[in-house]
Amino acid sequence: MSASQRILCTLSHVLPSSSALNSRSFLFLRFSRSYVTLARSLRSTSSVSGSRSAMPNKQQRGGYKKEKSKEKPKSCSLSAEMEGSSAAVVEAVTDRLHGLSVSGNSGESNVQFQSVRFGNEVEMQGEKAIWKPKSYGTLSGATAVDVDKMPINKKTVELQGNQVAQTSAAQKTSVDLGKFFKGNSLENFTVDNSTYAHAQLRATFYPKFENEKSDQEVRSRMIEMVSKGLATLEVSLKHSGSLFMYAGNEGGAYAKNSFGNIYTAVGVFVLGRMFQEAWGAEAAKKQAEFNDFLERNRMCISTELVTAVLGDHGQRPCEDYVVVTAVTEFGNGKPKFYSTPDIIAFCRTWRLPTNHVWLFSTRKSVTSFFAAFDALCEEGTATPVCKALDEVADISVPGSKDHIKLQGEILEGLVARIVSHESSKHMEQVLKDFPAPPIDEVSLDLGPSLRDICAANRSDEKQQIKALLQNIGLSFCPDLSDWLGNEDGDAHSRNADKTVLAKFLQSHPADFSTTKLQEMFRLMRERRFPAAFKCYHNFHKVDCVSSDNLFYKMVIHVHSDSTFRRYQKEMRHKPGLWPLYRGFFVDINLFKANKERAAELAKNNASIVENGSSGTSEKDGLADEDANLMIKLKFLTYKLRTFLIRNGLSILFKEGPAAYKAYYLRQMKSWGTSAGKQRELSKMLDEWAVYIRRKHGNKQLSSSVYLSEAEPFLEQYAKRSPQNQALIGSAGSLVRAEDFLALIEGGRDEEGDLEREREVAPPSPGSLVNDSVPRDEGLIVFFPGIPGCAKSALCKELLNAPGRFGDYRPVQSLMGDLIKGKYWQKIADERRKKPYSIMLADKNAPNEEVWRLIENMCRSTQATAVPVVPDSEGTDSNPFSLDALAVFMFRVLQRANHPGNLDKASPNAGYVLLMFYHLYEGKSRKEFESELVERFGSLVKMPLLKSDRKPLPDTVKSVLEEGISLYNLHTNRHGRLDSTKGTYAKEWTKWEKQLREVLISNAEYLNSVQVPFEFTVKEVLEQLKKVAKGEYKTPDAEKRMFGTIVFAAVSLPVTEVISFLNTMAERNPQVAAFIKGKQLENSLSRAHVTLAHKRSHGVTAVAGYGIFQNKNVPVTLTTLLFTDKMAAFEAVLGSVDGERVVSKNEWPHITIWTEKGVAPREANTLPELLSQGKATCIPIDPPITILGTLQFF
Repeated sequence: MSASQRILCTLSHVLPSSSALNSRSFLFLRFSRSYVTLARSLRSTSSVSGSRSAMPNKQQRGGYKKEKSKEKPKSCSLSAEMEGSSAAVVEAVTDRLHGLSVSGNSGESNVQFQSVRFGNEVEMQGEKAIWKPKSYGTLSGATAVDVDKMPINKKTVELQGNQVAQTSAAQKTSVDLGKFFKGNSLENFTVDNSTYAHAQLRATFYPKFENEKSDQEVRSRMIEMVSKGLATLEVSLKHSGSLFMYAGNEGGAYAKNSFGNIYTAVGVFVLGRMFQEAWGAEAAKKQAEFNDFLERNRMCISTELVTAVLGDHGQRPCEDYVVVTAVTEFGNGKPKFYSTPDIIAFCRTWRLPTNHVWLFSTRKSVTSFFAAFDALCEEGTATPVCKALDEVADISVPGSKDHIKLQGEILEGLVARIVSHESSKHMEQVLKDFPAPPIDEVSLDLGPSLRDICAANRSDEKQQIKALLQNIGLSFCPDLSDWLGNEDGDAHSRNADKTVLAKFLQSHPADFSTTKLQEMFRLMRERRFPAAFKCYHNFHKVDCVSSDNLFYKMVIHVHSDSTFRRYQKEMRHKPGLWPLYRGFFVDINLFKANKERAAELAKNNASIVENGSSGTSEKDGLADEDANLMIKLKFLTYKLRTFLIRNGLSILFKEGPAAYKAYYLRQMKSWGTSAGKQRELSKMLDEWAVYIRRKHGNKQLSSSVYLSEAEPFLEQYAKRSPQNQALIGSAGSLVRAEDFLALIEGGRDEEGDLEREREVAPPSPGSLVNDSVPRDEGLIVFFPGIPGCAKSALCKELLNAPGRFGDYRPVQSLMGDLIKGKYWQKIADERRKKPYSIMLADKNAPNEEVWRLIENMCRSTQATAVPVVPDSEGTDSNPFSLDALAVFMFRVLQRANHPGNLDKASPNAGYVLLMFYHLYEGKSRKEFESELVERFGSLVKMPLLKSDRKPLPDTVKSVLEEGISLYNLHTNRHGRLDSTKGTYAKEWTKWEKQLREVLISNAEYLNSVQVPFEFTVKEVLEQLKKVAKGEYKTPDAEKRMFGTIVFAAVSLPVTEVISFLNTMAERNPQVAAFIKGKQLENSLSRAHVTLAHKRSHGVTAVAGYGIFQNKNVPVTLTTLLFTDKMAAFEAVLGSVDGERVVSKNEWPHITIWTEKGVAPREANTLPELLSQGKATCIPIDPPITILGTLQFF
């Protein structure tokens, strides 16, 4: 049963008969992929809770009439669905939290709920109370909230006459929250053989898969898959906002790496407002039903939260809104992410906002899409982009929120990904069965807006949070504890003890999901991935807490994108490993189980089979590598605002205009921005730097409101010329945000992190880059290597080389082992003394932290840095091979009296080299080189090993692998503790001795495989000279056309065209007289037949030739036309794969000559001049055919 089918079936239990769903909505979608049915979500919840709409306005047992709603059973377990629970012991709750009471607006009613204790011997099954959610009421204006008087997490509770069953295990009393929040409960909670852990995913966004291939390679693979009918390309708009996830009131609201703050409060308010706008008077009811639906089915929605109150992106939106980007079911296995058609079905059922989506299922459409993007990416705004994609796509599904009307013309980008080849049929069926919801024309007073509330509550973040959640109403947000902490409003009490993770990993897993999550967390800790496991008290479970039953929320915060790349490699070695998600939140329950319960859990675990094998909709039958193919395509009009202006503010104000210029030039180079646009942007950004520094002096403009200054500047700049207008894209629609900006404490960004978004360069450089080092600037040569790579010897040779780098700049070298204090600070000081010098930084520079220091030094001292790395094949997870490591170790152990005391006399020399080796762990050779090129624009390789060498001897390989295993054991237990200390000290001593013996016994081999040092010096010197002269080209010469497409044409070999013209001249005196003295061999540099031009024929016309890109096209020359000012061949285009190539030009031709001052496009007038008798025509008989290649220019 597909997700859309389950939506229909499940909602039949939730939505009233007056729902807009009609009978056709219950058709089985034959094109939908199958999902595992969540049978439990379709059952009646229980006789205690019932369905919300099962018996409306009917009297039920207990005598309560006119009951409008019922709360679902509230479980004290994180897994209410787990099978095999034993009969519960009914127990009365006599003294719960005294503050669990709030009255509704219109009388009192009761809520009935059930608590089932999961781990404790004492379980509750009969707590009963009835309540009525507060109905939504309109307000005429925003009012400030008295934060001290506003109720927090209170519900009206009426206890029914439950019988009290006492057991010898314990007699329940009220939970001592004071001790609970102070961490005493966890401190006293010991892990033993009866301790179990149960973990449930609460919210996740898609796994972050880093493409190991370049963008161009990914695009080529996408085109290939669609062309072969294996897949469809799906493209969606990237709205410019923040990730917001919602799992229901009890499930929680989450940002990317945080919860319980202003970001999630704004998200809840905006999502709630979407319901009010869509459902009108029914909004409160639908909000409550939606919460219940998410919680009963254990689901989460992910959205892009677009708002002006949380800080500036590319353009301030006119209205605040969300767009649903993912729907996730958790079940008891991996999360299942809905396909886009199923997301649309889900959203249309609940009247939630959807995104604009395009599907490309043919070779013609998919090639046209990429060509259209390449033509628009440097100037594209929302209107022309959407228009072009509508024209070339096979299916276009407009979003329910119009980007142009709500956010504006500045478009962040597009997200393209590979999906099932049946997605088009699936989408067509969903659009038929789930028509767009009706638009209510009735104007409703929805009360104060988000901006009104933020403007009226300016005291602090807490006040704004309370005001927002109060205004959205209790029907959608009845519990504020995630934001405000305990009953005293102490938000800091949310933080739990850091030992939660340790005790979680030590406990027995209660189910399969817990087992897999423990496996993930252990691996991340063992590999020391840069990630934090932040734990908080779970206030939704305060009713269930006891000394043997603890509940927490965990946030898995990944600090670096490199973690995702490294984790992907682990998944390749361990196929059963679950993916690492973005936006990763888990509920954890630690509890004690008696023997009977423990045996039951063990039995259940033994019988559990994972529900599915993938984290997406069964990956649509695609292989892992292809199922995760995705590419983000951003527009320059957005990037110039966010990355070049906003993110450059700190550099501009702290380091000055020169450093800012170096920053934005480096960014544009890494993007592959065309030379013309680089010149235009440089002129504009230099003017911006002068303007903003003159206006603000030394006081840095806040990045949260940078558009208040940037937008007026850009508007005035755009008005000067059409060229400036195209560069800027759109300006002038400024929304003033200072008065209603959300109050954000602690300097967090829009996702709760501490740093703003930074552009991530593609995984490998694609364009040819000439990196010249201006001679009025300095050069820093540094070495990302390992001890023994011969950097010091190389520096000495470079320092003494005749002619050195081929220019006048002085060369100096600083050896790290001889410098006291901070080495890189010393380098910076020397750079300031001699800013035009070439500095040889004779010290290993092994990690990104050092690379950032060098980048900053380049900006602050006007220098260019060049990394010199030992050449090596590397491994899947390290840029250096074991062969290279063996040579480095051998060299170190041959040294004596080394200034850094790393030589044959060092007792732990092998350990030190292993430590350096592991500093590079997690990067393949390609990733390592690509990152250095992306950061510094160049890379010099130091020859190390002969290509024709024999394999590494087994004894050498074995001792190295043994050392690596010992290193992993040592660091897992002791971290960076010296090898002479700790548990494995004896093992290290034994291994160091064995290493020396093995390397000495293989000395002949290790000497023979090395490239002669003289050759290494010569090669490095030549490469460095090329960098200094601007002749360097990046190692990857793959061609990129991003943003440079202006026209499509068939390119012809110039030599063949000239050769044919000379042949004509030999046979025809007129032709000979015409070409005499024109020296076409020198003047004709390019010959082509123009097919379509972006300015004349439109983007879509140019993009339409994408299907023929790089294909051979026969071009037949039929006539030569010329005047005294120009000449051209008339051309007839042939076919490619049976399809005729047709030019959009009225007269297809090849311009071969124009007089100085005459534009080539004037050749289009030759037929008209011929008709007027002003041109000469020489027929070609028989016509000649030349083979050309269709390309974009």
